[in-house]
Amino acid sequence: MQVLLPGRLSGYGFTFWRRLLLSISFVLLICIPLTHRIFGITVVQGWYQSLGIGKLRIVSPLEGLQSILTTHHVHVPALIGMLIPVLVAFFLGRVFCSWVCPISFLAEGRSFFSRHPPGRKQDRIVLPRQMLWYTLIADMLFALVLGAPVFVFLSPPGLVGRELMLAILFQTLTLEGLVVVLVMALELLSRRFYCRSLCPLGALLALLGSRRRLRMVWHVDSCVACGRCDAICPLGLAPSKAEADSPYCWNCGLCSDHCPHDALRFSWRSPS
Repeated sequence: MQVLLPGRLSGYGFTFWRRLLLSISFVLLICIPLTHRIFGITVVQGWYQSLGIGKLRIVSPLEGLQSILTTHHVHVPALIGMLIPVLVAFFLGRVFCSWVCPISFLAEGRSFFSRHPPGRKQDRIVLPRQMLWYTLIADMLFALVLGAPVFVFLSPPGLVGRELMLAILFQTLTLEGLVVVLVMALELLSRRFYCRSLCPLGALLALLGSRRRLRMVWHVDSCVACGRCDAICPLGLAPSKAEADSPYCWNCGLCSDHCPHDALRFSWRSPS
């Protein structure tokens, strides 16, 4: 059984709400260390890689998995901390990547101020989609061989939060922050180059959300094959060929916003 969801929320497209949530999420990364420095408030600590809210700890599934692989020990609090993002991915898919991740916020800001309309013409270099899975496998192997969670230290989404914290609390930055600069430079080669092909966290969330309940459904009877959805997809998918139903889709809703015939709609699928 599937239930079609509204194509617009309160009169606004999904792009509006996604950009709003991305902005709020990024502002929160600034507010966490800022409130600590100014008011001494430490109720919320960390960033989205490992976020503490009082006694509640939310842990990135990739960080928790790498911790298990490198320490050969199952830490129960880490498992509990992983539960929330795992459930979100299971039901909603890879929405952290498109609706919350600070890298997406920075990339969205760049495209928002770009003089050229977003489209496939900006994708100068496109790697095979399977590269996303190879990146995840390589990351796991590095963690096992080196005995250290490499991605935890060099995760671009985590680095944004860490660098903001260091800048606000200690007025300093680290060389690792250049990884974020490199990721943004890759945007010149292709839209969401890093997100498409090189992010092991995105790969793990895509894997967890491969049977997600919330999916973008293509209604072939309403489609006129105008190609607008294919051109606008930041991950280079073809929603007009039902590729928005694949694990690679991160449910950003951009294709639905640009479909003039309402042929692409979010659908909530109940367990059969």
